[in-house]
Amino acid sequence: MKTFAILFFVFISITLFSQKQENPIPSTEVQIKTAVLPAPDEQKASAMVYGYDSKGDLVLLREGTNNLVCIGDNPARDGISVSCYSKRLEPFMARGRALNAEGKSQEERNQIRGGEIESGQLSMPREPSMLYVYFGSQEDYNTETGELANGRFRYVIYTPFATTESTGLPDKPHAPGMPWLMDPGTHRAHIMIGPFN
Repeated sequence: MKTFAILFFVFISITLFSQKQENPIPSTEVQIKTAVLPAPDEQKASAMVYGYDSKGDLVLLREGTNNLVCIGDNPARDGISVSCYSKRLEPFMARGRALNAEGKSQEERNQIRGGEIESGQLSMPREPSMLYVYFGSQEDYNTETGELANGRFRYVIYTPFATTESTGLPDKPHAPGMPWLMDPGTHRAHIMIGPFN
């Protein structure tokens, strides 16, 4: 019985280890190449890029000189998803990451950031601000080249406090790929477009 318990423990340990290694953290160069996939071609080389270190912590991989901030794929999550957004959104996004690290739920993050925006403590642009997303399956991702086959785009335009009345957009899509307004009337209001291809 003791031998069985030891063998079972070894089996579980190997299984857990192999699962943990399922999504290895690519090199800095590959992470940067992947992180900028959603960005327009002319903006990729100069975007600021965040990615992950060997411990799985989000860190700055490259300083940027243009208007975009790109976030690399989180290796702890299944699938590949990278995004780039206007630097004017960075205070809002960074605050969300900090609250997430504190273990706050989505609802708590929304309430806290909403209150901070209302009080003026947290900066949120009032004009439309762009976010680009590119995503796909883990199986289609090459960790050596940073290429993602069969990926799809989604575009998000943050328009804080916009409503269906002020934009003329519906609050749900009526056809695949059509623009629609999510979270209308709130600080999180944004136009969803896609996914495409």
